[in-house]
Amino acid sequence: MSRPPRPDLDRRALLGQASSGFGLLALGSLLGEQAGAAARGGHGPSHGLHPAARLTPRAKQVVLCYMSGGMSHLDSFDPKPRLAREAGEPMPMRVERTQFDDNGRIFPSPFPFTRHGESGLPISSLFPELARHADRMAVVRSMTSPANEHAQGNIFFHTGFQFEGHPTAGAWVGYGLGSMNRDLPGYVVLRAGGSSLPIGGVGMYGSAYLPAQHQPSILEADAVQAVRDVRPRGSLELQGRRLDLVRRLGRGFADAPGHEAVQAAALNLETAARMQTSVPELCDLSGESTRTKERYGLDSPDGVLAAYGRQALLARRLVERGVRFVELTCLTRGIGAGNAGNPWDQHGELERGHGAMARQVDQPIAALMDDLAAGGLLEETLVVFATEFGRTPFSQGSNGRDHNPFGFCVWLAGAGIRGGTVHGATDEYGYHAVESPHTVWDLWATVLHTLGLEHRHLTWRHAGRDFRLSDVHGQPIDAILA
Repeated sequence: MSRPPRPDLDRRALLGQASSGFGLLALGSLLGEQAGAAARGGHGPSHGLHPAARLTPRAKQVVLCYMSGGMSHLDSFDPKPRLAREAGEPMPMRVERTQFDDNGRIFPSPFPFTRHGESGLPISSLFPELARHADRMAVVRSMTSPANEHAQGNIFFHTGFQFEGHPTAGAWVGYGLGSMNRDLPGYVVLRAGGSSLPIGGVGMYGSAYLPAQHQPSILEADAVQAVRDVRPRGSLELQGRRLDLVRRLGRGFADAPGHEAVQAAALNLETAARMQTSVPELCDLSGESTRTKERYGLDSPDGVLAAYGRQALLARRLVERGVRFVELTCLTRGIGAGNAGNPWDQHGELERGHGAMARQVDQPIAALMDDLAAGGLLEETLVVFATEFGRTPFSQGSNGRDHNPFGFCVWLAGAGIRGGTVHGATDEYGYHAVESPHTVWDLWATVLHTLGLEHRHLTWRHAGRDFRLSDVHGQPIDAILA
């Protein structure tokens, strides 16, 4: 900074001159807060509760396992025997326009279904490890989406709107409930193995018009530095001298125009300063047992399984440290898998591609749920397993499936959820939701309900109207709530 910032600066100029100083501002209290965090077992107080937090909460945290690309409900959690009986026949109903309009005949699932748990929940052979948790799952078989294209579908799933410019679900949760750990972000997106973000990109993860401290941090789970430049530069003595200078130059900002943005920048950079110690500790798995690493698949010769396993293990560690919202992302498998950003997108070679993708995620997510349950954390953590839309009951070409937004599955488990249940239904072909159809707005209303948030009241006024994650729609899915 070459001169003291003036009170009449506009927001952009103010941030341009001031932002480099706010990270240093955090250092003044960093050492003292580390001592306080140690006394609290690493967890800061929950703060900043929104007035919408009036319901009795069952969950404190959310883990979202997002299967980008359109995982087939017909091959995973929604068995349709009629497809096998009528294999190769034309569809007996009107076929809606598809993404590529290369529509074939009825295509039965190549993956057999069996019943699991005391509930007898049908799960296909794709997920032998997750099937052990059948009695914890509530499968919603009647999801629908207005989007039939990946970018719009992913953005819609995360924000409740089909176009960029709206806050993501994790940002809304942080805005409603505040943070439980001041040393880590409230919302973390995990990547590993060079995985791409789902098509739609970082726009689906932004905080948009919510305060910027609610945007996520993206952690590269297997990188030398999970967050770029997380290692501190320079000595504490040098940083302290810079802090003294910033304090002198920074007086008067509180009443300057755009002070809300300044405050958000300060909070983000304070968190960044604390992450200099918290993130390396988080990502250091040397204290995890060999058996634990084996259960998550970290020792697998399959590199993508090992990379997803590292995400799942870090997700458990983030939950243990009180991070509100954690999202895991899939990796592209190569042959038989979809493109980068939508790896479940099998327009051809469905058996090979879905088989490869399921092997990537099945063991790690099951291990994560094992550990959350064993540690008592599943009682206060909601696990959501979801995708942007499903696949068609008829083939694309000879052995793939096109996009189907008219009926598909998600499942939830953990805090506030009635496990071992199936809710809603698609027709006998798995094409359209015909019983208790639901939208993504209903799903997020349900998630917020388990967190003690009334979705209709969790709002932010922007551009002259009140916005919310569920837009002007949505009802909690009472049938799956415990």
